[in-house]
Amino acid sequence: MAKDESFDVVSEVDLQEIDNAFQQTRKELAQRYDLKDSKATLELDKGGQRITLIAPSEFVANQVIDVLNTKLVRRKIDLKSIKWGKPESAAGMMQRFVGTIIQGIDKEIADKINKDIRALKFKNVRVQIEGTKLRIFSPKRDTLQEVITFLKEQDYGQPLQYINYR
Repeated sequence: MAKDESFDVVSEVDLQEIDNAFQQTRKELAQRYDLKDSKATLELDKGGQRITLIAPSEFVANQVIDVLNTKLVRRKIDLKSIKWGKPESAAGMMQRFVGTIIQGIDKEIADKINKDIRALKFKNVRVQIEGTKLRIFSPKRDTLQEVITFLKEQDYGQPLQYINYR
């Protein structure tokens, strides 16, 4: 029996690049004419993997998020890696927006990916869920390439990377 080839599907974000984009955004907030007196603040919690934005209005918050998104794109961070929540009211007539940094594939999305791959009915393709990543096995590399192509065409609401191709 031939040895199976495999690759891993993960969803990882470089926190240092997010921190760099965050620092650039804070600097631009202090310098940009239309935002410097807006009292908008931006905080990064690396441990909790959250970005908290407090702004006087939703319009100002959207401007700050656009600036942050521009900095993230320049640093090759997929915008799907930050999921912004609904605005909450904060003290002093301010709005709070919390963006969660997505690291790893959660159970529901892993099950959906597994189900989608099984629905394609590839011959001898196995999917193994290992915590926050998936390992996909097949005896043929061409079949694995087809699976990667299929997964790239799908939208699971978060960026996926394909690593450890052996």
